[in-house]
Amino acid sequence: MLHLRIRTKHFKEKYMSIYLTTGRIFFGLGIMGIGILQLFSTGVRSIIIPELKNIPSDLSFIVYFIAALLISTGLIIIIGKKFNFVSLFMGILFLALFLFGHLPWSLSAGSFNNYWVNTNKILALSGGFLAISTINARKSQHKIMRLLAQISPLGIYLYAIMLYNFAVGHFNNLEGISNIVPKYIPFPEFWTFLGGVTLMGSAISIFSSFKVRTIMLLLALNLFIWLLLLHLYYNILYPQWQDNENFIGSLTCLCFCGTALVISQTTSKKNKTYIQQSPDDVQQF
Repeated sequence: MLHLRIRTKHFKEKYMSIYLTTGRIFFGLGIMGIGILQLFSTGVRSIIIPELKNIPSDLSFIVYFIAALLISTGLIIIIGKKFNFVSLFMGILFLALFLFGHLPWSLSAGSFNNYWVNTNKILALSGGFLAISTINARKSQHKIMRLLAQISPLGIYLYAIMLYNFAVGHFNNLEGISNIVPKYIPFPEFWTFLGGVTLMGSAISIFSSFKVRTIMLLLALNLFIWLLLLHLYYNILYPQWQDNENFIGSLTCLCFCGTALVISQTTSKKNKTYIQQSPDDVQQF
């Protein structure tokens, strides 16, 4: 019986590690992809800072700096070495971009407008970075880093806010969003409504701590299916639409899928400090 319990424990830890690694790599690939697209832009991508699509030539270094930052960050997260501090820093940076960039702009533009899409996305990306910063993390010896690390648990709730807001968008604009469903998929309004239910249920799961592991795994599967059936469909048909915004949609969807996988493994009641590996494998700030 003891041997069976040990084998079951190792089996669970193995799959937890696979989900965490897959989620981290998905997120890193998405961030790196956004950085690569930034290289081919004449300004700052609206997913990062709104209304800076064109900037003076003497400030073009900003475009390449942001691209380099995103590409290097994504690469570090994919490799999985010393990524905790980088993820924490980027999570705080993206939260600042939300608070002092996207949110004021969206509020000034009106209560219901397209700017809210990127406003919610950057909030969720901030949450994704913060969630990833907790993977196998150990307490830092630096007081400032320990203080900043206290922000990390907020990541899952920032992500949940995006899920909730997008769910409300599905319900309030059912007909409009159903037009985005590819023509080869029948009953578009049904799938749009079901998508809203999925997002709302996932948000409620996080806020109530109810079956988070199972529901986040299902959400990750759902998002991956959306990536394949919807986002890639529009990438193929309209690759240059609004300066490659369809590719941005695919990359953020990949990030959100990865975030869901990470959250599914970092909210276990039985594992408050997340998967602990050997001291050589555990990341430190």
